[in-house]
Amino acid sequence: MRPDYVKVSIPSGPNYNKIRGSLRERSLFTVCEEARCPNIAECWDSGTATFMVMGGNCSRGCRFCSVTHGNMMPLDPDEPLKVAESVKEMGLKFAVITSVDRDDLPDQGASHFARVIKEVKAIGVKVESLIPDFQGRIELIDLIAETRPEVISHNIETVRRLTGSVRDPRAGYDQSLSVLRYVKDSNPDQITKSSIMLGLGESDHEVTETLHDLRDSGVDIVTIGQYLRPSKKQIEVVEYCPASRFKMFEEIGYEIGFQYVASGPLVRSSYRAAEAWVRRRIENGAGKKGKEIVG
Repeated sequence: MRPDYVKVSIPSGPNYNKIRGSLRERSLFTVCEEARCPNIAECWDSGTATFMVMGGNCSRGCRFCSVTHGNMMPLDPDEPLKVAESVKEMGLKFAVITSVDRDDLPDQGASHFARVIKEVKAIGVKVESLIPDFQGRIELIDLIAETRPEVISHNIETVRRLTGSVRDPRAGYDQSLSVLRYVKDSNPDQITKSSIMLGLGESDHEVTETLHDLRDSGVDIVTIGQYLRPSKKQIEVVEYCPASRFKMFEEIGYEIGFQYVASGPLVRSSYRAAEAWVRRRIENGAGKKGKEIVG
């Protein structure tokens, strides 16, 4: 049974309903819904959403994820404009755009993803792009980087030892680190970000090792959250971690040099606290740690 601190309210509210209607009207997907994010009520009611492009079905089958696997959809050529229209209608100043994996496509959808970013930035909205690993192909990563999103994210998801049992075999711990490292090496000013789930059986030492690996790869922002099993089809939760464990890793993260650490049971990779930090850094040119500039 889930402890009280990871229980959330049923999604509702005028902004939630407005956003849901706008997305349905344009046949758009959000990771908020597809991944059954526990923060959907909080974020949607505040007018924040993470758009998931390139369809609602993923070519990979990670054991923690509830996004539908297989039966790949053709890309919608109008999707970039549809996303931009929804972002404008929602009044967003900062949009998070992610995608399913599209290993079935020659360029794995990188050019389509880049078009979405360009359309959203063309209406004056800042973008965080949460990208797949693109099988480590640097020419595809470059297509995203060339659009100049304010943040490029790619999630490591779990510690090295558990990667094979948690993620799809086509994903890899070192491959994810290489993607993040390449992005930072190519443009040292680019803000980079990654995310780790706890509660899958990882040790404290392994999480600390992963944090060091991410920081050594140039990652600026890390989010750390509790894995919550979306349904009985996904891998089971091994442990519901106490708040003290999240606090410990927050402190370790700052000690080893991350600019912002969002760590807590319901924190997710596109958690809006991190977005707030990025907005302030971009708009104010602040270089301080997130915990000092985010209220």
